[in-house]
Amino acid sequence: MVRKLIFIAPALMFLLLVGAFVLGLNNNPRDIPSVLINRPVPAFALEPLPGDTRGLTSDDLKGDVSLVNIFGSWCVACVAEHPYLVKIRDTGFVKIYGIDWREKNPADGRRWLDRNGNPYALVGLDPDSKVAVDFGVTGAPETFVVDKAGVIRYKHVGPVTDEVWANTLKPIIEGLRK
Repeated sequence: MVRKLIFIAPALMFLLLVGAFVLGLNNNPRDIPSVLINRPVPAFALEPLPGDTRGLTSDDLKGDVSLVNIFGSWCVACVAEHPYLVKIRDTGFVKIYGIDWREKNPADGRRWLDRNGNPYALVGLDPDSKVAVDFGVTGAPETFVVDKAGVIRYKHVGPVTDEVWANTLKPIIEGLRK
């Protein structure tokens, strides 16, 4: 009996490992769960970019469904995402609010938006990551769908693309508006 266990145990361990790997391969690495889903946006008040008259507060995110986009002028993926955000803004379908995250020089974010177009209704500076930490941000870009009550309903990690917009974000926003 003990001899059989000595031979069977390694095979069982191997099968368990293979099963764990197969389950892991079926997970989407962009689906990072957030403890904030279905919870109110954390309370915050961010300073404006240079040249803007006001920054961004958590109260600005109440009243209509909106997107909150975490970005930085230093972020390569944010550069790739930016034209899609401008395109979304141009449709007038949803307001996008920006959090300029970890910008070493606040003027860099202002120059970047002036050069590439500003898709944001309001932008707040978060150079020390205080608000980003409260949002559970793991890297830029990240985009949150916030309902009209100021509750976070979805978190997208990575750049917004036409596909992400059409297949994920837009349908969520439409559902929240019903």
